[in-house]
Amino acid sequence: MNLEEYHLSGKDILEKDFKTSMRGYNQEEVDEYLDLIIQDYDRFQQEIERLEQENERLKKMSSRESTQRQRQTQTSTNNHQVNYDILKRVSNLEKAVFGNKYAD
Repeated sequence: MNLEEYHLSGKDILEKDFKTSMRGYNQEEVDEYLDLIIQDYDRFQQEIERLEQENERLKKMSSRESTQRQRQTQTSTNNHQVNYDILKRVSNLEKAVFGNKYAD
């Protein structure tokens, strides 16, 4: 959501002047209502900014966790290869020391 898509700011709402006519709205009532709208509008903008910051923070954290998981997977794969190599060497040593009968 892009803040540039909005047409009004709290200041725009505050500074809006309505034309009055003989049988128009009660100006004090309209002003009170606009004050409530401005307060809500400002709170919504603050909440949007807070959520955007949290979203960026979570994206960075997710990216770091993904990188860490990739490293762990790579380390785990390397460890499996090392374990396989060690087991193969032990098996060869058993054959050399005890003969083929013991290894089978």
